[in-house]
This record gives sequence, structure tokens and C-alpha cells, in this order.
Amino acid sequence: MKVVIQRVSGATVTINNKVVASINNGLLILLGIVDDDSHEDIDWLCRKISGLRIFPDANGVMNKSILDCEGDAIVVSQFTLHASTKKGNRPSYIKAAKPDIAIPIYESFKSTLQEYLSRPIQSGEFGADMKVSLINDGPVTIIIDSKQKV
Repeated sequence: MKVVIQRVSGATVTINNKVVASINNGLLILLGIVDDDSHEDIDWLCRKISGLRIFPDANGVMNKSILDCEGDAIVVSQFTLHASTKKGNRPSYIKAAKPDIAIPIYESFKSTLQEYLSRPIQSGEFGADMKVSLINDGPVTIIIDSKQKV
């Protein structure tokens, strides 16, 4: 499981010209799932994300977590995070989990993150054509792969 986390001062997800998710201060989390992802990957990533100290303290030092600053979160499924570009110019998405595997993992990730944050999270819609807008704050962008814990 791979995530791209962006600290934002604002983000929205729009589907069919309708805003389905909108936050101010918080995290936009792009989530890529592979076939062998498990609840262990979900739990590890949600714990890591909720404790990640990437928000500024009173001195402007990145020393606060999303929990500390009571930030919001949007989770968006993004199979393209597992693109392979080794051969040719057209990316291969063979590593990305198919919907029958990915959807339950995506839903479990959202509910687990909501438990860790002790607040509702917002999300896009799995498989939908989404328009994601964000104001990357910093900019701060972090990539975490649950298969590379060490």
C-alpha cells in the first residue's frame, strides 16, 4: 500500500461537477492498493499518518501531527501510484489491485483512519473520474510505502 500525503490549507474533490469532499487545514491522502495489502498495512499506515509531525508549531517548526492541530483529511483512491514505467512510454498498472480486492481495502483504510483521528474523514469515490484541487501548504508532500517499513 502506498500513500502520497499532502499537507493542505484547502482541498476539494469534485465528481460530475459536484463537490463531494472539501476541507481546509489538513491532509489530502492519495491511496494506492496492491493485491497483497492487508489489515496490517492499513493499521501501520493509519497509525503513521495520524502521528506524522508535519504541521508547524508556534515557532514554525514541523512538530505537530494532524491530531495536534485537529486537521481534517480527504482520502482519494489512486491506482496510478503503482504505475510501472520501466518499459516503453505507456505506464503499466499490473501491480494495482483490481476493484474486487481494492474496494474493501479502501473502505477499511478510511474507517481505520477515522478511528485513529477520532473524527470523520472525507473521501472521493472509488473508480470515479474525480477532479482534485488542493493548495499544498509548504509545500509538504510525503510518500510512504507500507512494504518499506524499514
